[in-house]
Amino acid sequence: MVGVSWRVVGVAALVLLQLCRGIRSGPKLNYREKEKDILDDLFQTSHYDKRIRPSGVNGTVDEPTIVMINMMFRSIQTIDDVKMEYSVQLTFREEWVDERLMFDDLGGRIKYLTLTETNKVWMPDLFFKNEKLGHFHDIILPNVYLRIFPNGGVLYSIRISLTLSCPMNLQLYPLDRQTCELLLASYGWTTEDLVFLWREGDPVQITQNLHLPRFTLEKFLTEYCNSKTNTGAYSCLKVDLLFKREFSYYLLTIYIPCCMLVIVSWVSFWLDQNAVPARVSLGVTTLLTMATQTSGINQSLPPVSYTKAIDVWTGVCLTFVFGALLEFALVNYASRSDIHREQMKKQRRQWELEHQAALEAEHLDSDGPTTFAMARQCEIHMHPQPPRRCCGSWLSKFPSRSKRIDVISRITFPLVFALFNVVYWSTYLFREEEEAPPHP
Repeated sequence: MVGVSWRVVGVAALVLLQLCRGIRSGPKLNYREKEKDILDDLFQTSHYDKRIRPSGVNGTVDEPTIVMINMMFRSIQTIDDVKMEYSVQLTFREEWVDERLMFDDLGGRIKYLTLTETNKVWMPDLFFKNEKLGHFHDIILPNVYLRIFPNGGVLYSIRISLTLSCPMNLQLYPLDRQTCELLLASYGWTTEDLVFLWREGDPVQITQNLHLPRFTLEKFLTEYCNSKTNTGAYSCLKVDLLFKREFSYYLLTIYIPCCMLVIVSWVSFWLDQNAVPARVSLGVTTLLTMATQTSGINQSLPPVSYTKAIDVWTGVCLTFVFGALLEFALVNYASRSDIHREQMKKQRRQWELEHQAALEAEHLDSDGPTTFAMARQCEIHMHPQPPRRCCGSWLSKFPSRSKRIDVISRITFPLVFALFNVVYWSTYLFREEEEAPPHP
């Protein structure tokens, strides 16, 4: 009984101690209710008017409102060469100070207030100058928030997707680099009222897992691009994105197939000159294939007034294939000429034999065989055969002109094509290095 009584006394003492503490501390403050009261007080019509811009630095009315800008590129979806545009998804942030929104943070208990209804606060009239299409993200809720800090600082953040124009110079395509811009400017407020500045430190961030199928983002630069029009001077910011085109895709799908077609067209030089159906079929097939591939390449590019690097390549390859077909036409013509010449030679040889026989008979009757032999030797010494050079002696192994044309083509076409490759790659690779902008 004594043990139970002492236990009851201990529990009662503990309850009494907690009641005393509750009386001393008073009711617990609900900070969420306090935030509501602060917001209601800040946005009273008599206290705040969103139609009036915030004051400038240090609360001066004459100074422009300073808005700090920073952004994060979440993804770069497409870079379209035909439409000359690119699509990005980014988190865009603006920061400024509005002293009318200052409030008591209750000893550091309230770090900031968060709003999802951004239409209650004054907003800078920023727009994207090179925007072609854009939309907000509202799944599940609108991806936007606005934070108000105790010192009157405002942070506005939103996730948006934009399709922006990107004028391209395709003279070095597909060995080119392209610089795409992102331009931000004030639409109505001039620099006397509103100035945009890049946030210090790291104003632009790029997601680490950024992947582009045909390009590589080499670097990006932030600049200022203030403009002046008839209505005043306006603040402007610019982001330059430098993209390098991935060449391996074009090497495998364009350059190597074109080389193979050109080499296949040379097979005609090794076929018999009388194999007319085989040589014609080979030449026409390679020519049509090359023309089809050239047409497909041009369809994937915009019509421009200047010559691109890919145009030079496909044009020269098409010329080589067409030249191989013309070579067969020349061989066929030379073959028919050779046949005609052989017939003429036979007739001339037969006439010479008949004439020589008549002369021999005549000399035998008059002077005898010795005088005729001496006359023949004198004739040979009077008309000696000219010495042949090495190329001439080598070509003399092929008696017909058509065969000589094929043999010369077997050497000339590959050498000229190899020389073209040396000139082409050295020219455009060096131009690519020269036109690449210097690294900051």
